Amino acid sequence: MNANAQDQRAAVWAVVDSDIGPLLLAATGEGLVTVAFHATGAVRDRTLDRLGSRLGAEPVHAPDSPLLAEAIRQLAAYFAGDRSDFELPLDWSLISGFNRQVLRELASGVPYGAVVGYGDLARRVGQPGAAQAVGLAMGANPLPVVVPCHRVVESDGGIGGFGGGLETKRQLLALEGVLPQPLF
Repeated sequence: MNANAQDQRAAVWAVVDSDIGPLLLAATGEGLVTVAFHATGAVRDRTLDRLGSRLGAEPVHAPDSPLLAEAIRQLAAYFAGDRSDFELPLDWSLISGFNRQVLRELASGVPYGAVVGYGDLARRVGQPGAAQAVGLAMGANPLPVVVPCHRVVESDGGIGGFGGGLETKRQLLALEGVLPQPLF
C-alpha cells in the first residue's frame, strides 16, 4: 500500500457529548467511518481497538481534525432540532454485501420523522424474506444516528432492538417526532 492509500485508511477520532450520551466519532480521508454510543472507558477502548484492527492503522485522537469538524457540527444541529438529515461523506469500508445494501437504502430512503419495518426494508432491497437479516444489518451498522437504524421498527408496532439501548432508540424517535417525549 502506498503512503497516500495508508493515509486514507488512518482514522482520527473524538468523543463528543450529545443528548443520548457521549458519542465516539471516527473519520478517514474517505469520510465518517464510525459512530459509537456510550463512548467512555472500556466501550471507547474496545471501539478504537476494533477500528484499528479493521483499518490496519491505530486511530489518532484528534478532536480538532477537519475530518471530524462537519460531522460534529451536523450532529450538534441534529440534536438541537435544527437539522433533519446529514450531508456527510461516509466511509462504508467497515460494512459490505447485503448489510451495506440495506444500510445504504435506509440512509437514502427513510427520511427524518419516518419509520420502516424490518420486512419492508428487506423488500426494498429485493430480499422479501430477509427481515431477520435486516435486523442483523442494523446491529452491524457502524454509523448509527447518521445512518438511521433507529428508524427501523417491528411490523406489529414494536420498537424492535437497538445497539445503543432501547432508551436511546426511544429518545432518537422522540427527537424526530415519531414517539412522544418522555414525561420525565
